[in-house]
Amino acid sequence: MLSNTTKMKLINWWPPMLGTGISLKKVSRDLSRFEVEMKLRWYNRNLVGIHYGGSLYSMCDPWYMFILIANLGKEYMVMDKAANIRYLKPGKGTLKCIFEVDKAQVQAIKDEIDVIGKKDYTFLCQVKNEQGEVVTEVEKIVYVRKKDFNWDSLDSKV
Repeated sequence: MLSNTTKMKLINWWPPMLGTGISLKKVSRDLSRFEVEMKLRWYNRNLVGIHYGGSLYSMCDPWYMFILIANLGKEYMVMDKAANIRYLKPGKGTLKCIFEVDKAQVQAIKDEIDVIGKKDYTFLCQVKNEQGEVVTEVEKIVYVRKKDFNWDSLDSKV
């Protein structure tokens, strides 16, 4: 049987990742941290020879949702809701990004959702070049909701 980390690495063969040259390099055993990279190739560069913006966004798209799905459990619904991308420097060479939500954050989200039922959470990821400079920032908004929340219970708490 494949481990969760091995299963996650299969995402490298998913067409949106494969087609943009995005590669999941490392996954923590508890699925709370992902390291992703993208090399500059002929098929992911734009007309001026730098990383195509759509590929940069794709590099940052699913990871926070994956982390929360894996760590919150089946009682919670997690979906990407929105994003904002800022290009700070031209993306050249190999770019890397780390996505992480620690256990304390996950527990805080669980505790809050158990009380209020649903909420949007914002995460910021920074794509860095080989020199460690931030070339792109992506703000991800992830929606989390308790699947079987008793909305009537809010009346007694408000």
